[in-house]
Amino acid sequence: MHRLSISLLLLVTACNAAASEHSPAEVEPGEDQVVPATRVAANASAYIPSQCYADTIDADGGVHNPCFACHHDGWRPNFVADGSVQLAYDLPDPALTNPWTNLRVDRSAAIAATDTAELLRYVRDSNYREGDALLLADRLATPPSAWDPNGDGVWSGYTPDAWFEFDQRGFDRSPDGTATGWRAYAFRPMPGAFFPTNGGSLGDALIRLPPVFRRNARGTESLEVYELNLAILEALITRADVVIDPTSERPLGVDLDGDGSLGTATRIRFQWAPLRGQTMRWVGAAGVAQDQGEIGLAAGLFPVGTELLHSVRYLDVTQTEQVVMAPRMKELRYARKRSALSYSELDEAAAEDAKQRIDFPDRVRDVIGQLERGVDNGIGWVYQGFIEDAGGQLRPQTVEETMFCVGCHSGVGATDDGIYSFGRKLGAQAPGRGWIHAAADHGYRVGDHTRADGLGEYATYLIHNGAGDDFRANQELLARFFDERGEPQREIIDALAQDVTPLLIPSPARALALDAAYRLVVQEQSFVLGRDAVLAPTPNLHTELAPAQPTGIEQPEPGPRDRRSRAVSPAL
Repeated sequence: MHRLSISLLLLVTACNAAASEHSPAEVEPGEDQVVPATRVAANASAYIPSQCYADTIDADGGVHNPCFACHHDGWRPNFVADGSVQLAYDLPDPALTNPWTNLRVDRSAAIAATDTAELLRYVRDSNYREGDALLLADRLATPPSAWDPNGDGVWSGYTPDAWFEFDQRGFDRSPDGTATGWRAYAFRPMPGAFFPTNGGSLGDALIRLPPVFRRNARGTESLEVYELNLAILEALITRADVVIDPTSERPLGVDLDGDGSLGTATRIRFQWAPLRGQTMRWVGAAGVAQDQGEIGLAAGLFPVGTELLHSVRYLDVTQTEQVVMAPRMKELRYARKRSALSYSELDEAAAEDAKQRIDFPDRVRDVIGQLERGVDNGIGWVYQGFIEDAGGQLRPQTVEETMFCVGCHSGVGATDDGIYSFGRKLGAQAPGRGWIHAAADHGYRVGDHTRADGLGEYATYLIHNGAGDDFRANQELLARFFDERGEPQREIIDALAQDVTPLLIPSPARALALDAAYRLVVQEQSFVLGRDAVLAPTPNLHTELAPAQPTGIEQPEPGPRDRRSRAVSPAL
């Protein structure tokens, strides 16, 4: 439901790997060039996700609001204020016809006929790593011609280099024990489609800062310095103090806890009021570079060169009927911050975006295309993705498939510097203070996140949406959290404060059905028609919309960082 301003066009890179009849027209090699969105073969508005077509008015006239999870006033320096998007389907003309036709396909017979044993063998077979070999990296070392349109024999994009072997501090290690720079962190997924029981996937998150953040002031590699810089970054993004191991500040020359002296710090104190002289400083070589004006630091923003990696996995079911993350990847998503925008530039970009929506309400995004380099979200980040081919091996995404990823990472109020996961990282109460891989089983139960208004985030979503997913299609969640009249069962919802597992994790039967449904899309290679795992034709779905059609929501619901809230949805 959103568009970036024309001055912030998308830089798109793609590889027409495993091209199907749905693949977009190929951009000729050469310099960056404007590629009108109409040249995208199947879906000119691929940046608008399928959830934006949820019908928010039920058969009885009740109104449901899943939209506020993404669309609300941003937390500055996210200057996007798109809470009004909750009130109407603010789509350009080409997007008024729902392009995500896979949502309406009935694959129930094929799902029911799936051989469970064969499906489990499939999801347990890694398509990323085999022993000491990274399968996708090996394929990219000598890219097929379909992945190398300029014919130079070199893959110019990101080459996967994480081994997904983590030590007790969450650092990724190569087979010889060398730290790769990647560090895993666990986070609460966004409400709705990102719940494993809805999307049919379990995902993880890894972050890597540039080498200067991993070295001490003498230029020597130091995990201690790296951990501190990651903690400083966590404080900057969450705008809150961060607990650390007792650390002597004197050798670092940095007052980490902000007490005015160099002693032993047990926390990183967040302080950011530059006009009053309250700022923060990186440690080690990064601090030296900061003092010399070579790198920056700002609340709410990642430093240039930050990389993020996110694998999206199938669901596995163990012999004890536990639903866990499978080895097989559906997707591998990568992001790198390429350039920095100042607060004023971000403010100007958000204002220009809002103006463009008024001046050109029917205009979809144009695309600046150059193959292999990924997609620029307009605020400094480059995104690139890999997805399964028909045989289950990972391949680079096409232009259109990558546009799908970028839409949610720009122009919405829910992100921190275009990123969702890091600001939702588990904190001091979690094992490893949240620096763990999502597949690690520590017996820790994650509770609901408390919003600024004192309510639980997931509880608020359930109450305002009247369901556990955007389309109100997940019958397991409806039966679990709502009574036969559709009223929320408050005691069960309140119990999420201690453990969100009943909301996130599907039953084993549903998990396997979701695996089977998604694999059918893989075999068709019909991702441009929708990559949702759909068990039956989706209910509560708009296939056609009128311009600016009202959603029925009369008052925007504030986001989780806003103290204002309506405690009960008008639908209930």
